[in-house]
Order: sequence, then C-alpha cells, then structure tokens
Amino acid sequence: MPQINKTRTRDAVPAHGSDLTRLRIALTTFFALDGFVFAGWVVRIPAIKEQTGASPSTLGLALLGVSAGAVITMMFTGRLCSRYGSHPVTVVCAVLLSLSVTLPPLTHSATALGAVLLLFGAAYGSINVAFNSAAVDLVAALRRPVMPTFHAAFSLGGMIGAGLGGLVAGSLSPTHHLLGLGIIGLLVTALTAPTLLRLEPPRSPEHTTAGPEHSPAEPEHSTAGPRSAGAGPEDPAPGKAAPHRLTPRTRRLVVVFGLIALCTAYGEGALADWGALHLRQDLGSSAGVAAAGYSCFALAMTVGRLTGTTLLERLGRTRTVVIGGGVAAAGMLLGALAPALWAALLGYSIAGLGLANLFPVAVERAGALAGPSGVATASTLGYGGMLLGPPAIGFMADWFSLSAALTSVAVLAGVAAAIGFATRRATAG
Repeated sequence: MPQINKTRTRDAVPAHGSDLTRLRIALTTFFALDGFVFAGWVVRIPAIKEQTGASPSTLGLALLGVSAGAVITMMFTGRLCSRYGSHPVTVVCAVLLSLSVTLPPLTHSATALGAVLLLFGAAYGSINVAFNSAAVDLVAALRRPVMPTFHAAFSLGGMIGAGLGGLVAGSLSPTHHLLGLGIIGLLVTALTAPTLLRLEPPRSPEHTTAGPEHSPAEPEHSTAGPRSAGAGPEDPAPGKAAPHRLTPRTRRLVVVFGLIALCTAYGEGALADWGALHLRQDLGSSAGVAAAGYSCFALAMTVGRLTGTTLLERLGRTRTVVIGGGVAAAGMLLGALAPALWAALLGYSIAGLGLANLFPVAVERAGALAGPSGVATASTLGYGGMLLGPPAIGFMADWFSLSAALTSVAVLAGVAAAIGFATRRATAG
C-alpha cells in the first residue's frame, strides 16, 4: 500500500492556480458529453422500438432499465469515489458510457434491450455521481457557486445531441448513429482524461480538518484555497476524497437536499414524457408545436443554469431554492391549466427557469456536507424522482385528467421551496 501511494503522489499533482481552470474545462466537457450521449440515445428510441418489435408496455418496462441501472449503482459509485478518487472513476465511467451506448441497436427483443439498458443506466448513473463529486471539490476550491454551469453544459450537450440525432435519423441507422456516438465519446475521453488523471481533486481545509458539526457553509465565502502540495500524515491519500465523519444531523440534511433533488427531477421527467402529449391532446396543437413544448422547457432550463452562478452570488442558495421553487410552481400551474397554447408554452418556459438551479444546488450542498456519499444519496433520490414522475403522472391522468396530473409538478416544486425555507438556518445558505 505505501508503494501505491508513492506512485499516486508522483503521478498526480495538487490542483492550484491555472490547474483549476483546466479542471473546470475538463469537467465541463464530461458533463456536456454525458448529455450529448444520452440525448443521442433518446432520439433513436422509436427506431429501436421497431427493431425489437416491442409493444408500448414492454418497451416501457425495458426503458426502466436505464433508471434502474442508475439507481442501483449510484451509492456504490459514491464509495468508489471515496476510495479511489472521483477523477479516475469519472474517466472509467466515461469509457463505459461510450461503450454501452452502442449496445441497444444490437438487440432484437425487449428482454435483451432491457438487459443492455441496465448496463447503460449503470454507466450513466455512475458518471453522474463521479463528476458531480469532482465538481463539488472544484466549487469549494474556486470559492464561487459555479455548480449550475456544469449542469448547463449537460443541458447544452443534450440539446446538441438531440438536434444532431434528429438530423441524421433519416440517413443513418441506429447502429451506425450510436456507434458514432460511442467513438466520439471515447475520443473526447481520451483527450480530456489526462487532465483529470494528472491532477488531484482540489481540497480545502474544511474537508480535512472540520469536525462533523463544522461542514463547509458557503464555498464562495470560504477563505480556504486549494490543498497545499505537501500532504501531511493525516491527509487522505492523493486523489482520494477526504473522509467525512457524519453525524445524524448531517445525514438528515443530506436527505433533505436529496428530497429537493427528487422534487426537481420529478418535474423534469414528467415534462419530458407528458408535456408534449398535454399540448397535443388537451390543447389541440400540431405534432411539431407539441415537440417544441419540451424544447421551450429545456432551453429555459439551460438559460437558467448559465445564469445560475450570478443568481447564487446575489441571492445565496436558500433564496435561490425558495424563489426558484415558487417560480416553477407558478409556471407549471400556468402550463398545466392554461386554455391557450401560447400560455402553456410560456408556463413551460417559466417552469424551466424556476427548476434550473434546484438540482445543482441540492447536489452541491449534499456533497459539501458528506463528500461523494452525499452526492450519491442526493443523486439517487433525484433519479428516484425522475423514475417516479412519469408513471405517477400516468396514473393520475387516468384517475383525473392529464392537465390535473401535471399540477403535481407544481405541488412538488412548492414542496422544494418550502423545504429550502424550513432549513434556511440549518444550511446557512
């Protein structure tokens, strides 16, 4: 073991100065790659459905493999990041994501598709935990709330992946398209990985010396810089996350942030699966306008995340969550209940702006409190919300109506705002 640590110390160097900029660019690239690959897969789902001959119900069960694989592996990935470091785990997961996205077109039954989507979901969930953990470390070192910019890169990558997928869908088979995505993913990983593997995650003194009741409050107000070059005998091994001794209070706060992530992801999943149908079925829009509904939501969310750092610096985390949840609730009530198409589209856009920064703030706060395990817990709860949203909306639509069911997005956005307000003293945000 001493031999391994010596090797890691020689190969990895502490991140400081311009290295922080390189790390930020590298992590932003991986966030964008994740969104690009995932969106590229999503736009080929109709073609994969035809290829496998799956019915809508069996396809739905197969698609659950993505969420199931992600949720199953997220907590495990948090432990891997704590042991081996978030940087190498991010690189390995990026390779697995790039390889696994090529598998769905090779299947010819819903059962086989579900099996490979478990693998794809595991890679997708794992890289989300890994690069969010790395981003939490970088946010603390930069002392600026830049977490939303990483998630904006994911959203931009998704928009590019979906747009490119739509352009090539008529000329490329799913096999060639997703193989191309896999090759692009491997090339981007090969070009970006050296930065992560060469540099240690930046570490501020709060992570290594603070006791369980002294978790970092607001990184942008911290006076700590990146970790110094010389690791003392009590420091964690280079590249590994510092141990977090969690108290029951800290664990409860991590779960609270996870619930905020759940409320946010519920809305994202619900609008992705049901937003267009509401516009077409209840408001009589054309197929093209219905598809544009989710685009309005996604574009507004991207804009909200690009401006998130400025918003957080001016308002702080608590007010950002409270105001964002309130705005999202109002927007979704308009989107679900408005009798006019233009008003519904406006509501979707307002909801996207409101929800934009809730998930990044929740994950960053959970990671600041509990390291990779906190990121894993918040992400697992968040993806649980994304998994819960579409079927819950479906059941409520059967019982009441689709427009009434979509108001549950507004209710949970309001719950997120209420949680943020109720915990304002505990989180010092």
